[in-house]
Amino acid sequence: QVQLVESGGGLVQAGGSLRLSCVVSGRTLSSLFMGWFRQAPGKERELVAHISWSGISTYYTDSVKGRFTISRDNAKNTVYLQMNTLKPEDTAVYYCATKTGTTWGSWGQGTQVTVSS
Repeated sequence: QVQLVESGGGLVQAGGSLRLSCVVSGRTLSSLFMGWFRQAPGKERELVAHISWSGISTYYTDSVKGRFTISRDNAKNTVYLQMNTLKPEDTAVYYCATKTGTTWGSWGQGTQVTVSS
C-alpha cells in the first residue's frame, strides 16, 4: 500500500517561497502518476499540479502557472512543489496524491501553507 508524507509547509509573507516535499513509500515512485492538491477553509479540494511518470508532462491550474513548479526525483521517491511569489490566496492545506487510471487514490496527511499579506 502506498504511503505519502508531505512536509515543507509553514508561514510565509506574500511574495515569498516555499518548497513542499512528498515522500512516497510502499511503491516505486517511477510507477506512479503524482499530483498536488490544496484545500482552503470552506472550499473544495482543488488540483494544483500533476506530473507524469517520467516527469516530462506536467499540468498546472491557471492560478499557479508561472509561480509553481512540480518535479519529481524517482531515485529519492520524492515529489516536490516549488512555490514562488506566494499570495494570500494560496493559503491552504496542501496534499500530494497518486492517480491510478482516472482516480486519485492514495493521499498524504497534508501540510499547512499560510501566506500573510
